Amino acid sequence: MAKQIIVTEEGLKKLQEELEYLKTTKRKEVVEAIRVALSFGDLSENSEYDEAKNEQAKTEARISELEESLKHVKVISDSDVTTDTVNVGNRVKVYDEAFEEEILYTIVGSTEANPLEDKISDQSPIGAALIGRQVGETVEVTTPGGAITLKILEISK
Repeated sequence: MAKQIIVTEEGLKKLQEELEYLKTTKRKEVVEAIRVALSFGDLSENSEYDEAKNEQAKTEARISELEESLKHVKVISDSDVTTDTVNVGNRVKVYDEAFEEEILYTIVGSTEANPLEDKISDQSPIGAALIGRQVGETVEVTTPGGAITLKILEISK
């Protein structure tokens, strides 16, 4: 059985939009690229054809992946999100003791993670360590960059 994927309503919409784009626009673009490459003749030395076929395989694989993910998705709505403990859908303000700075993370499902926007997955080392914790608690997290200590200052929606 596939693992359940937790997403916000915004995350679900993005997955659905990506799937729609791949099935309609991207598929047509790839088929056109293959058609153009075929017109160049000899397939044994036709790198454009090989590239187009590789792109087709990547596109079809991503479509399959998205369709499978959408079968196992659990949407967390705003009404499901509370602020007593950290969970998917929360914004969590923490104090990083090593760097002596406050950081505001948004906890999201794995498909929505974007570290550049401080959106961290519930399955990432920091996200997993924060899940289920409360304001005032301090957590030790082992990250690829080493161990860090975070104190939870605030939990919001």
